[in-house]
Amino acid sequence: MSSKKQALFISSLVILWYTSNIGVLLLNKFLLSNYGFRFPIFLTMCHMSACAILSYFSIVFLKLVPIQAIKSRSQFLKIATLSVVFCGSVVGGNISLRYLAVSFNQAVGATTPFFTALFAFMVTLKREAWVTYAALVPVVAGVVIASGVCFLFVRSFLLFTICLISLLAKYFVGLDDL
Repeated sequence: MSSKKQALFISSLVILWYTSNIGVLLLNKFLLSNYGFRFPIFLTMCHMSACAILSYFSIVFLKLVPIQAIKSRSQFLKIATLSVVFCGSVVGGNISLRYLAVSFNQAVGATTPFFTALFAFMVTLKREAWVTYAALVPVVAGVVIASGVCFLFVRSFLLFTICLISLLAKYFVGLDDL
């Protein structure tokens, strides 16, 4: 594949991923708050099923990536744990859309890199370059400023804490072996 075709392909994938994420988020918000759909766990099951089917199709028929076998029981348990944590995170995100504005939901999600770096340090005791932490400070500051005007901030602190716990759980799984 020529470099121009490859650049176009990668650009198309990024644009597709970005627009589909926005579309899914707004559709979830519409279904859960405006339309009155009261089953966020069922909605998550639909998301996960569609993801599994499309991933299988992409691997087997489109051959976008090679199929990989699970090599050990330990690896299977780590993958299964990560899957449960990820599913719980999606369920929490879908439930939060019933009570939170999309913008606030995304603002809280924007703090994920900061807390990932923080928990990675706490778990592994290995530091990143100071520039990494310094680059994350404006993101967190922006979220704090944006959240200060949102009266739902205190009410959503519990949900935010659940998200942080799920992030921490990802590190205890040991993602290096996947």
